[in-house]
Amino acid sequence: MGREAVGYPRPMVTTEPEQQSGLALVTGASSGIGRSLAAELARRGYDLLVVADDDAIRDAATTLEAEGRAVTPVQADLSTDAGVEAVHRALSDAGRPVVLAALNAGVGVGGPFAETDLADDLRLVGLNVRSTVHLAKLLVRDMLRHGEGRLLFTSSIAATMPGPGYATYAASKAFVQSFAEALRHELDGSGVTVTALMPGPTDTEFFERADLVDTRVGQGPKDDPDEVARDGIDALLAGKDHVVAGSVRNTVMAHASRAMPETTRAAVHAQMTRSEDQ
Repeated sequence: MGREAVGYPRPMVTTEPEQQSGLALVTGASSGIGRSLAAELARRGYDLLVVADDDAIRDAATTLEAEGRAVTPVQADLSTDAGVEAVHRALSDAGRPVVLAALNAGVGVGGPFAETDLADDLRLVGLNVRSTVHLAKLLVRDMLRHGEGRLLFTSSIAATMPGPGYATYAASKAFVQSFAEALRHELDGSGVTVTALMPGPTDTEFFERADLVDTRVGQGPKDDPDEVARDGIDALLAGKDHVVAGSVRNTVMAHASRAMPETTRAAVHAQMTRSEDQ
């Protein structure tokens, strides 16, 4: 069945990035890009339901409330089905539709695949891929029932090339990017828009947690997560399909990688994730 046969009303796309209203969901919101996304949305007038698996989500919520918005913290492990369902229940309990959701939660695992811990790789797939599909399924159905909504998926410029040195992470972001692009096409005309946020190296705890601090990319220049978040929310509210956020070098890298053969992309990326002493 083609999209025309579904009979969706055409969406009303808002390009004005000023004060909005409504309830927004942000996952992975206790630190990094997720916390910056939540802060940006609070500044623009959204009430928030913020999610992370650590205690820091409660401190983050307290800080976010300083913007004068209602903020509900939910501590849940989204790498599990139970965690995703707990978040969806909390949204239902809020008693109001989610007008915007930033599916940002994710982790990295650095090192040669043969040497990384299997449990770490599988948890990465559970969080970065499985939970994204699970939560998106629930949110898309809710948004379609209400006839409107905006979805932001945190992808990465790592999605544009194979990622030796953090193979499962790069592959997970390639999945997220493809998934977001497919959903956008399917939902065209429904009132629900989809945007992929593609940051480059960003000044967050990602590199420490993924054991990538001593790599060339870990030691290299990084973007401000607040700037990345602004780029992402601007693109989302403008109805764009994706945005390469942060510095110009990220855009150059993303475009250059698409012009290279896969083998060359992999070799270039391997140089970035190689330890500085190698």
